[in-house]
Amino acid sequence: MSSDLEVGQILEGTVSGIAHFGAFIVLPNGKTGLVHISEVADAYVKDIKEFLKENDHVKVKVLSMDDKGKIALSIRQAQPRTTPSSRDHHRDKDRDRERRGAPQASFEDKMQRFMRDSEDRLQDLKRNTESKRGGRGASR
Repeated sequence: MSSDLEVGQILEGTVSGIAHFGAFIVLPNGKTGLVHISEVADAYVKDIKEFLKENDHVKVKVLSMDDKGKIALSIRQAQPRTTPSSRDHHRDKDRDRERRGAPQASFEDKMQRFMRDSEDRLQDLKRNTESKRGGRGASR
C-alpha cells in the first residue's frame, strides 16, 4: 500500500484507458487506479465512452486500496452533492401544486388511468407478438 494515498482522499487524475467495465486513471503519484463503471456517474452508465475518453482529466475519490496495490476510485463520489434528489423534486412539485390550488387526482382516477394505460400496453404487446408469429392460429 502506498503511504501517499489515503482512502477518502480526492485527487485529480488522467484517464489512461477505457474498458467496458470501467476506466483506468493515472494518479499524481504515477500509480493507476480503476473507476468501476458504476462509479462514473449518478445516472445509469450503459457505455462508459459516452462519459469519458482517454486523456480526460477527472476528479476522483480513493475508495479502497489493497495489499496487491489495486486502487479503487470513484468519479461519482468525488462530485459535490448540489442537486436535490428526484424524490425531493417530486415532493416540491406536489407542494407547489397544492399551493396553487390545482386539484389533485383522486386515487380512483389514478387507478382508472393506470388500468386504461396498462390495457393499452397489453393490447399493443399482444398485437406485436401475434405479428411476429405470423398472425392468429399460426402453428409454431
